[in-house]
Amino acid sequence: MMAPLGVILAGGRATRMGGGDKGLLRLGTGTVMGQVIDRFAPQVADLALNANGDPARFAHLGLPVLADSVAGFAGPLAGVLAGLDWAAAQGAADIVTAAADTPFLPPDLVPRLILAREMAGTPLALAATADGWQPTFGLWPVALRDDLRAALQGGLRKVVAWTDRHGAARAVFGTQPFDPFFNVNTPDDLTMAEAML
Repeated sequence: MMAPLGVILAGGRATRMGGGDKGLLRLGTGTVMGQVIDRFAPQVADLALNANGDPARFAHLGLPVLADSVAGFAGPLAGVLAGLDWAAAQGAADIVTAAADTPFLPPDLVPRLILAREMAGTPLALAATADGWQPTFGLWPVALRDDLRAALQGGLRKVVAWTDRHGAARAVFGTQPFDPFFNVNTPDDLTMAEAML
């Protein structure tokens, strides 16, 4: 069976960073998103980026850029849908999503999501820590894309509100020595990420 395709969700507005693309901020010798790509790409069959606005700003990454197909700022589920539509065109069965501002995402994210789904016998799996869900990190079947499209068109925005309808398995990750889902939201977070690097 083909490995899932990967979709990096970069559709957020980065308001706490003063706008712009958090993923393109400098971190170490590269960028926040460069770290995400380095950790995520080896786990998936192919990789795309979900982002809105001018895709040229990401040209240096060499990834397909998928815009939301749902009008207005519809949140991460719109990015999931864009990824599912892209995957359907590739003949893939599943995608795994990761946030563009999480430079320390787990190097075993994909296999653990797949295992959680298989063990639970559910169509979906989401990452979690002891503190709760990490809903932008999930394993999503292409088979549910029309259901998701209808939900978004009906005004649904909260990830867990949709995943609860289908039963999401939980892949639980530890947070020691640090939280692998730590995300860069503020200038202070960026300073912390430099220290963690």
